[in-house]
Amino acid sequence: MTSDRPRPATLVDVAARAGVGRGTASRALTGSPAVSPGVRAAVLKAADELDYRPNLAARSLRSRRSGSVALVVPETEDVVFTDSFFSGILRGVNAELTDAGLLLVLSLPRTDAQRHQIERHAVDGHVDGVILISAHDTDPLPAALLAAGVPVVTAGRPSDGTMPSVDVDNRGGARAATEHLITGGRRRLVSVTGPQDMSAGTDRVTGWRDAVAAAGLAVTPDLLADGGFTEEGGHHAMRQLLAAVPDLDGVFVASDLMAAGALAALREAGRDVPGDVAVVGFDDRPLARHLSPPLTTVRQPIEDLGRGATRLLLGLLAGRPTPAAPLVLPTELVVRESA
Repeated sequence: MTSDRPRPATLVDVAARAGVGRGTASRALTGSPAVSPGVRAAVLKAADELDYRPNLAARSLRSRRSGSVALVVPETEDVVFTDSFFSGILRGVNAELTDAGLLLVLSLPRTDAQRHQIERHAVDGHVDGVILISAHDTDPLPAALLAAGVPVVTAGRPSDGTMPSVDVDNRGGARAATEHLITGGRRRLVSVTGPQDMSAGTDRVTGWRDAVAAAGLAVTPDLLADGGFTEEGGHHAMRQLLAAVPDLDGVFVASDLMAAGALAALREAGRDVPGDVAVVGFDDRPLARHLSPPLTTVRQPIEDLGRGATRLLLGLLAGRPTPAAPLVLPTELVVRESA
């Protein structure tokens, strides 16, 4: 026997009536600053027309605090536990959570099943919020968390600007690194880049382009090679650039880890650094001081990045308004022997 009682409107119904996605509708109804006033008005109008009522049981569940926060890093265990960048982020996040009396839950999802597990864990209220680091544009988890109403922030600017975030001045740091090469007399400049589906990768390429173009030098696709933010990738990318641009004399490498691989490739090719080729990295990780030669690089405040993202999430949990634009931390050029 079927009932003639109309089905209550859902969030999906509201989104369809307003002509937006489910995640946008959720953010509009929860007052997210990432939603424009026009879109918010359309969603609220649709909700009123459909007599939409949020799931009060789910809202009650989300209002209970678990006393823990998840740090979600979609990288392998080998990367996270051997890379000083992630240990710096962890120190910053854990310090702020400890001061706030909260526990840190670390998750390293790499598969769809693992991402779904984290989503369910967060949606069911087992953590109070999520801090994302090293997320790629193609990762479906951030949008799923937002759509479910989970408080989430990112350490690193999301390319679509949908989440509160803390970032470093990747573009300005890359520009300063490249200008240092140009000031040192280098004119055939190339770059080993990070992944172009991450804002850190794209912003550092943009900074390199800014400086090269301002100096009136060539900016062509063959001057760039993606090293994937790994040492092996940096080695492969440097070999690719040497083959494509044999007269290169300056390299901006978008991470110190890739720079270690790039320096090895230059040695194998018989190129002296900095005599034949000057090299500048990015991060100022501990390994930068111990490379041969010691690496000129851009220092980013890694621990402060973790602290800043955590403070942003704590503010969100406390009901404080989040900044409409990412918080951006400064970078600093550190000059050593490689350039």
